Amino acid sequence: MFLENPVIAKSNIILDVKPWDDETDMAEMERLVRTIESDGLLWGPAKLVAVGYGIKKLQISCVVEDDKVGTDFLEEKIVEFEDLVQSVDVAAFNKL
Repeated sequence: MFLENPVIAKSNIILDVKPWDDETDMAEMERLVRTIESDGLLWGPAKLVAVGYGIKKLQISCVVEDDKVGTDFLEEKIVEFEDLVQSVDVAAFNKL
């Protein structure tokens, strides 16, 4: 008897993580974001994007299994780094 592998629904999410000001240590911010671990979460590439007035935001991507990880979970975990993170927005959300 042949058993099919179930299809696992996944999404690619790009998050904009905004700092408080231009003095924020962006390398430390990225390091902390990447410490967030969960079953079904895989961090991808990140880059700094100029916002204005010398301030840059961290734009980081991840692939998640839809049944295990959601945007609310990611946003809640990232804003816990309140000394560095002012806010988090979902810049893009694409089903894979």
